[in-house]
Amino acid sequence: PHEFDECRLDISVNDSVWYLRAQDPERRNKWIEFIELHRSIREGRRQKGGIQGTIIIPSPLADSGYGSESSLRRHGSMLSLTSATSGYSATSTSSFKKGHSLREKLAEMETFRDILCRQVDTLQKYFDSCSDVSKDELQRDKLVEDDEDDFPNTRTDGEFLHNNNGSKEKLFQSLNPKGINGIDFKGEAITFKATTAGILATLSHCIDLMAKREDSWQKRLDKEMEKRRRIEESYKSALNELKKKSHFGGPDYEEGPNSLINEDEFFDAVEAALDRQDKIEEQSQAEKTRIERSSPPPPEDIYSTSGSHRFSNKVEEMVQNHMTYSLQDVGGDANWQLVVEEGEMKVYRREVEENGIVLDPLKATHSVKGVTGHEVCHYFWDTMYRNDWETTIENFNVVERLSDNAAIIYQTHKRVWPASQRDVLYLSAMRKILTNNENDPDTWLVCNFSVDHDEAQPSSRCVRAKINIAMICQTLVSPPEGDKEIGRDNILCKITYVANVNPGGWAPASVLRAVAKREYPKFLKRFTSYVQEKTSGKPILF
Repeated sequence: PHEFDECRLDISVNDSVWYLRAQDPERRNKWIEFIELHRSIREGRRQKGGIQGTIIIPSPLADSGYGSESSLRRHGSMLSLTSATSGYSATSTSSFKKGHSLREKLAEMETFRDILCRQVDTLQKYFDSCSDVSKDELQRDKLVEDDEDDFPNTRTDGEFLHNNNGSKEKLFQSLNPKGINGIDFKGEAITFKATTAGILATLSHCIDLMAKREDSWQKRLDKEMEKRRRIEESYKSALNELKKKSHFGGPDYEEGPNSLINEDEFFDAVEAALDRQDKIEEQSQAEKTRIERSSPPPPEDIYSTSGSHRFSNKVEEMVQNHMTYSLQDVGGDANWQLVVEEGEMKVYRREVEENGIVLDPLKATHSVKGVTGHEVCHYFWDTMYRNDWETTIENFNVVERLSDNAAIIYQTHKRVWPASQRDVLYLSAMRKILTNNENDPDTWLVCNFSVDHDEAQPSSRCVRAKINIAMICQTLVSPPEGDKEIGRDNILCKITYVANVNPGGWAPASVLRAVAKREYPKFLKRFTSYVQEKTSGKPILF
């Protein structure tokens, strides 16, 4: 059996070679037995005068160089009949699917190489024999010419000539090319041709297999590259999400004197948290229906004075300072920077730092149609409406009611990771500013400034912020035509909002300024829209 395939057998007839493969070695042996039996029967019949009928092996087989014992000799080839003639046979496809075809084809190449080497050696022997014969012929011709010179033609002794020819036959008897007669040049040439054709077919098949393998590996490479790209994107996304979560690295990655998080990462985390809060607030505002609350405002007389309580003098001082300095125009002041301008709203900031803490004073101006200064200050001061428009507060409570227009309030703000949570304790007072000139606009003010109280001491859970805030509202009225009553189309509220905030803690300055630039304009737009919505269709409160 062949060292690579025990089920294959090759049959050579003249210049044709059939490469066959049985299902198993047992059937291969039966094929050989039947063919040998048929050949022996046919040989016996030929000796008796020939036979008629079907013959499996053509008659030239017995007469050619491939007859007799060589007719069924194995060439060691692993080529099947179909694989020798077609590079895309079913056998090859199946072998390719199993992953063995390329190995088999390489083994076939080894076999063909051995066959080709033997055939080349045989042909080389034939050509060497031909060369030797040619040399002998040349030497013989030369000797003949020398004999003609030694024995002139003038002599006619027949006996001599007879003796001369006999000696020449003895001389060249050993030069006859007997070695050539043992080689069938035609058969060897045909076999050489078949072997080279098999090599070319196998090479073509190997190229096809390698091309298929290359395509397969290229597809696998593309899949791996795509998989790697997706994994890298997932890794980056997970890393970004991790940076935004509170368990990023424990307390070392939160606001503090030894925080390991840099300013850029701090800002990204704060911005992401604020974005999430905004989305949650939008959803809650869309889902909930505001409950109509109405508290009749007290008489204006109670807002004309600071009242009689222990902080009365402090409130009066704050009111006078805000009326003196907060209403000054800062548009031309080089120390104030215009950071936001949206329609009628302008926001200015003056950069101030003390011991590394940002204390930037902020001032915003805005004009709102259809509302009065009294209405704006009423909704800003009255805690009954606080949760309707304030989205940054987690909870609040009135610690002490000082008078009808003043109260001490404690409130905690929602935490924005990685910043620490803030709380604030402040006195909130609402005042109507009395003027001596009747042409001056009607002016209302709400001031909020930090105070201390025994019932709301600072805690380690929150960082206590200090504030000094004022909202000053002036009502401008344009007289209606004729005898018509003043409507909301005839009124305009000019708002001046000032804020001095000491956030405390260790938040980076750039982050605090960026957050202030983002949140203050949002607060003004949200609050003024709320006041317009609440007062729409209601009597005007001057």
